[in-house]
Amino acid sequence: MASKSLVPPPEKWAGLQDVESRYRKRYVDLWANPEAMRVFQLRSKIVAGIRRLMDARGFIEVETPMLQAQAGGAAARPFVTHMNALDIDLSMRIAPELYLKRLLVGGMRRVYEINRNFRNEGVDKQHNPEFTAIEAYEAFGNYHSVMELSEAIVRHAASIVSGSDENLTLPFGDLMIDYAKPFARVTYAELFEKALGFPTSDVVRAREEAKKHRIKTAAEDGTPMDDVWIVNELFEEVAEKAIDPSVPTWVMDYPASLSPLTRPKADDPSIAERADLFVAGMEVGPHYTELNDPDIQLQRFQEQLAGIDDEESTFRTLDEDFVEALRVGMPPAGGMGLGIDRLVMLVTNSQTIRDVILFPLLRPAEA
Repeated sequence: MASKSLVPPPEKWAGLQDVESRYRKRYVDLWANPEAMRVFQLRSKIVAGIRRLMDARGFIEVETPMLQAQAGGAAARPFVTHMNALDIDLSMRIAPELYLKRLLVGGMRRVYEINRNFRNEGVDKQHNPEFTAIEAYEAFGNYHSVMELSEAIVRHAASIVSGSDENLTLPFGDLMIDYAKPFARVTYAELFEKALGFPTSDVVRAREEAKKHRIKTAAEDGTPMDDVWIVNELFEEVAEKAIDPSVPTWVMDYPASLSPLTRPKADDPSIAERADLFVAGMEVGPHYTELNDPDIQLQRFQEQLAGIDDEESTFRTLDEDFVEALRVGMPPAGGMGLGIDRLVMLVTNSQTIRDVILFPLLRPAEA
C-alpha cells in the first residue's frame, strides 16, 4: 500500500460534479475527472511546444522582474506591496514589456518571456488576476512579422490538440474554428463603420450613440469625455461583437492615442501600427510595431498622465528610466503578446479560464 485515503474519494465514473469543489480541490478533480487531467496535460505540451517554436526561430527566453518599482507596459491596476528592507513600495508586474525592450537596447535581437502577470481588476470567465502570457520582441520586425509569429503559435497549439498538422478545425462551444485558414483582417475604422453605420470621424453621431448604450460622455464635473475614448467605448461595446466568432480575425490600425507605446503609421500619424487578435469573441493578444523615438515616447507618457482622475493617477506612471534607455537607442521592432490561458481555453474547448488554471483565485469558502 503506497498511501491510505482517509476520506472517500468521489466515484470515478461520474467524476466530481460540483463545479466549486472542482476548483477548490483540484487534486480531487484531477483524480476524478479524466477531462480535467487531459486539459492540463495538453496545456503543458502547448507551452513546451511554444518554447520549441520560439527557440527554432532564434528567440532567447529571458526572465524579467515580477516586483517592479513602476508597473508599466499596460493600462491596468497593479497589486502593490511594501519591501521592508529598502522601505519602498513595489508593484507586481502588469506586463514585462518595458524590460524586454530594454534588452533590445542592450543588443539582444529576439527575446521572449512566458510568465505570469498580475492585474488587480475584475474576475470573470476570461479574466483571472494572475494569468500567463507570452511576450516577444523582434528587432527590425514590425506588427506584420509578429502577427505571422502568433499565427504560427496558434496553429502549433491547435496541431498539438488535434494530433495533426493538416486538420486544425477544433470545437469551441457551438463553434467550429478552422485555424488552418488564413486569419481574417479588418481595420479598426472599417469594423466600426460596418457595425455602427457611421465613420469614427463622426463624433457627433458617436456621442448620440454612446448615450443609447449608456456610455458616459462627460465626467462627473461636466467635462466632456475625449472623442477617441467615446469612439473606443462604442467599438468595444458594439463593433467587437460584430466580428465572426468562428473566424480568427485581426483588427488592425487602432487610433494612436489608444496605443502610447506603438509607432504611428508614416502616412497617418493618428493611426498606430497595432493589431489585436480576436477568436470566439475573445481578445487573445495585442501586436505592435514598437515606438522607439524617446521624445515622442516621453510626450505619449505625459499625455497619458494629463487629465486623469485621482483614482487612475495611483497606477499610471511615467517610466523615465525607460525613456533614457530609448535615448541610448532601440532598433525598430515588432512586439507581441498572447494570453496562454485564453489560447488553451480556445483549443481545448474550455469555456472558462478557471478550467485551464490549476489553482484559480477564488473567494474564501463560506464556513
